[in-house]
Amino acid sequence: MRVIIITGSVGTGKTALARKLSKKLKFKHIDVNQVVTEYNLAESYDKKRRCKVVDTKELNKALKDKIKWAKKDLEKGIVIDSHLSHHLPKRLVDLCIVTKCDLKVLEQRLKKRHYSKTKIRENMDCEIFDVCLNEAKEAKHTILVVDTTKGINIGSISKQIGDLKKWN
Repeated sequence: MRVIIITGSVGTGKTALARKLSKKLKFKHIDVNQVVTEYNLAESYDKKRRCKVVDTKELNKALKDKIKWAKKDLEKGIVIDSHLSHHLPKRLVDLCIVTKCDLKVLEQRLKKRHYSKTKIRENMDCEIFDVCLNEAKEAKHTILVVDTTKGINIGSISKQIGDLKKWN
């Protein structure tokens, strides 16, 4: 079984890519927001940022559990999408896809979500400083960077992923 994680700054297209890729590869898609709810992982709620606060160690335990169950269910593979997914240990992950986006496009996407100016600025800074990419590199993941500025061409991305035997 193969495990693909998709990470990137908020609004860069992780979930859209995960849905298309899991369908193309016939892998199970795991939405981390649903895992947070299912396992009751929200430690608190940040009113200022309008988001749940999640302990990445607890999230990793839950995701390890999901991976274990997918193996038992004989899944071909799974795609996990979250801006926190790159915190999973390398030994559990075959490929880490980092989504990137042009800053002007990203800002428009975040405004469409009605995020506050502060939250937009924070997420833009994460993209500018490549936080998810750098943290994925630090975790020593096998990384594929995908630019979603002009949308998602799943055929092209599938070609970039190539032969599964080449991962790791």
